[in-house]
Parts: sequence; C-alpha cells; structure tokens
Amino acid sequence: MNWPVCSIEEARSSLTAPGAPFEMREETIAGQTVRIYVNAPAHMRQVLDDSRRFGDAEFLVYEGERITFEAHWRAASAFGRVLADRFGVAKGDRVAIAMRNFPEWSACAFGAMAIGAIFVPLNAWETGENLARMIRKSGAKVTVVDGERRERLGGKIHESALVTVRDGAGENAFETLVGTTDRWLALPDRSAPDRELAPDDPATVSFTSGTTGEAKGVLGTHRAALTNLVNTQYRAARAALRRGETWPPPAATMQQVVLLPLPLFHVTGMHSALVPALARGNRLVLMYRWDIERALDLIEREGVHILILVPTLVVQLLERLPHGGTPELKTVHTVTYGGSPAPAGLAAGVQSRFPGAVPAQGYGATETSSLVASNSHEDLLARPGSVGTAVPCCDIRIVDDNGDPAPPGEPGELWVRGPQVFRGYWNNERAARAVLHDGWYCTGDIVTADEEGFLYVKDRKKDMVIRGGENVYCAEVEEAIGRLPHVVECAVFGLPDRVMGETVAAAVTVRAGAPVTEAEVREHLATCLPAFKVPERIQIRRRPLPRNAAGKVIKRELRTAMLSAAE
Repeated sequence: MNWPVCSIEEARSSLTAPGAPFEMREETIAGQTVRIYVNAPAHMRQVLDDSRRFGDAEFLVYEGERITFEAHWRAASAFGRVLADRFGVAKGDRVAIAMRNFPEWSACAFGAMAIGAIFVPLNAWETGENLARMIRKSGAKVTVVDGERRERLGGKIHESALVTVRDGAGENAFETLVGTTDRWLALPDRSAPDRELAPDDPATVSFTSGTTGEAKGVLGTHRAALTNLVNTQYRAARAALRRGETWPPPAATMQQVVLLPLPLFHVTGMHSALVPALARGNRLVLMYRWDIERALDLIEREGVHILILVPTLVVQLLERLPHGGTPELKTVHTVTYGGSPAPAGLAAGVQSRFPGAVPAQGYGATETSSLVASNSHEDLLARPGSVGTAVPCCDIRIVDDNGDPAPPGEPGELWVRGPQVFRGYWNNERAARAVLHDGWYCTGDIVTADEEGFLYVKDRKKDMVIRGGENVYCAEVEEAIGRLPHVVECAVFGLPDRVMGETVAAAVTVRAGAPVTEAEVREHLATCLPAFKVPERIQIRRRPLPRNAAGKVIKRELRTAMLSAAE
C-alpha cells in the first residue's frame, strides 16, 4: 500500500468541506466565535429519542441481562417522569449518580438529561465523605446510588434525596419507581417531560480526577458532549482517506460490539463510549470490575469488535496474550486507549497480540468533554509517541510561561479553544479564572508539535520537576525506565530539596521475582538521559502503583509515602 496518499491537512480539508461528514460553520458561543459541527445532534434528548430507531437491537449487556434500545428508551423516559413528578426536578436542577456500571446508570443519566436536569456523575470509588462533599457542592436534588455507595453515605450530610439501585425494595428504590431491567420493555410508551432544550444548555457537572488536588466540578453543555460524539469518528475517517479509501464507509452489515471495563462516570466511559453507542446503535458490554480472564471470555462470547481501555489495561492484556494472539480474539478490529500517558511500544504491541486490529489513542480532559486530539492506524504506528493531531473543531496554542507562542518544536503549555471546552467550575469562579483565558482552556500539559501538527505530551506542568533551574519532564524519564526489561510500570515525580529546589524520584514496579535493582535502573538511565534527569531516589516495588478510577497514577500518594519513609 502506498501510504499516505494524502497529507494530514488534505484529509482534514476534505472531511470538513461543505457537505462532508465533518462539515463545520462558525458560531458565537458565550462571546467566543468557534467552529461547530453542522451534523452534530442538538442535545442529549435528541440522541435518546433517535435511538428508538434501533428498536429490538441489544444496547446494553450486563452479566445475563440484555437490554434493547427500545427498553432503554422506555426506562430512561420513565425515570425522567419520576424525577419531574415525584421529586419536582426542574430544568437546571442537578441529579447525581454514584454506582458501578449497572444498566440503570445509563437510564438514569439520559432520563435526567432528557428533562433538562444537569447530570452529575460521581466517582463511585470515592470515600463516603468525599461523595457527600461532591453531592453538597453540586447541590444535587436527587442522587442515585447502589447499595455500596448508600452504605458509604450512611451518617454523612449530603442534603439530597436518595434513589437506590439493586439494594432491595422501598418506596425510593429504582425497582419500585421504574422496574427491574427485565420489565423495562413493558413500561409505557410515554415520553419524559419536554423542557425545550438548547445546544448550549448545561448538561453535566463532572468532577475532575483530582490527581494533583481537590476535585472540581466541570460544567459542560449538551453541545460540548455532542461535539465529542462527532470527534470520536474523526480519527478513523482521517485514516481511511490517508489509506486511499472513502468516508463514510458502506453501511455496516452487523452491529458493532464494544467492551467497556472503564467506569461510566469517567469522561471516556460516558462521552466516548456510552453516548456514541447509543447514537450509533452499538452493543455496549459492561463489566462490574476489570478482570482480565473475564474480559477475554466476554470478547469471545459477545464477538467484541472494539475495546475501550486505559493504557494500564492494555499492558496487562499484552502481558497475558501470546504473540499472534488467539483465535478467540479474531473479531477485535480496534483497541483504543487514553486517559493517561501510553508507552510508545503499546501500539506495536496491540498489533502483535490482536492480528487484524488497529491501535487508537485519544487525548483530552474532563474540561474538554474528552477528545482534544486523536491518533490511530498507520499514523499511530508511524508516530507511536504522539497523541495525534487536534480534532477539526479545536483551536490549539502552545505557549511559554508568559502566554506567548513557544518557538516551533519547543515545549510549551497546550491551550485549547472550541465548542467542547467547559463553561467553568461549578461554584468556583476563582479556579475557573486560573485556567480559562479569553475562551482558551489552559490544559496544564506540556507538549511539542511536529511540522504536521502531531502533538507529543511531555508532562503535566504542575508535575514537572524543576531541578536546579533545569526542567525535567517526568514522561521522558518514565519512558526511558519503561524500556528496561521486567519493568511493568513506573512514575516519576519531584521531591523537595533544600539545595536544588527539587530532586527527581521514581517508583518502579517490576515483575515478581525479577532481579531489578536501583543500581541497574540508574545504570540504564545513564546511557540515555542527561545526569540531571536520572532520579536520585528510586523505589523498586512489586505491587501496582496507586491509581484513581480513571487509571491515572496518583503521584501525590507516592510522593507522600517516599517523604515519610525518608523521615
């Protein structure tokens, strides 16, 4: 194959031209003129109502439960009526949810958004006190919880009516108010109240992962989420044109099946998996928790085509599977990952274990409703260290510490502007002012860009170690450590130092029984990094690094533990 047959810019121009699938036009939103997609749905209610066209096709699969698109529409509509009639939820009121990946999660989310409520997906792995704090912060009128979350909230002040899911009977049990999943199809064919939604109405308050500080509520609109819906197809479209194929492709003859082990409350789970599945008629296979053997069984049983993962889970799969894969994996055609930095060798590893499948990587943030940039297919294999190019509707800047454009090829902070950028932090204008400047969102990520616009994430700005005035990008050191045999994962961070200001430290997880020592790591790094980037403190571990539910390493825990050990 003579690849590529067109440049990145030629592919973009073709896909966004008038009448093309990603056609754009300018619109002024909140005082800023941005590009929006002509073909994006207007709001989440439209996505829900349009999903009825898939009828009896299966939408959600959970354990032995199989829910059709029609059954899901009826349950979501019924829950919307319950919120309005029983709990008095009005347009703009907040409705929170904290539970595992049960089918009810989706019905509650779309039922709330369909009536104009602001949906608040909460991190289900948080402590009871933190959950209560986020409920109070959001001012949620109703909060839907499973039994585990109800127990955590016991005795905590949250000032919200609780609806329970899969936690016995009771007047406020979802099973009483709406019904169990096997009864959803028998619910009345009756819509939820219509509150006349507009694209720029608020739709969600999603709390940030809080890896570097206290979580903040990110206010997103219907337009922001549905801009991302369009963005999720762009990388495949661009790859097709670069390969000499046409887009859109011929209509699929079979339903696409997606495996989602990631939590639905994460921006990837909701905006880049759940919403696209409902909008495109995909079957979404949910997992209660990640289990690699269970995941492999589901791939075979359901004939899964697409895996949506974080890099850590991809690494686990690569370690578990033989080169060349197994016959049970033959249906997989796409392995996509994002949410945290990915090792450069991951793309090639995917191809070696999933013959016929392509790797795909997404880059974004809660504040951008998921995707800012994406990379896949041949482009990802050619540039395995890049997160890709910016999606069409997104303007980017790479700036220095003064906010001025960084010299070409030099690292700088990535700024983003577009219809998918959040409207501010809920009841926290001070925090919003720190990261929003004249419509631009300051991501806090240090990046470089090559001549075709491919972005390379070097580090988080706040996590960058400044050692004696020298900038040390943690991702660069982590990538170097990751090339050492027997290393499973690692995290690099700064420790305070009286003389240097900060010194470089690393926590390195190695395979059980592997004879990896601190001295060996240092010797390896000395061959590929300047001396000032080699960590002064190295901790060899046999247990996984601490991560939040989004799969991101919580470096502050590692930093605190290392400082405590030193004291």
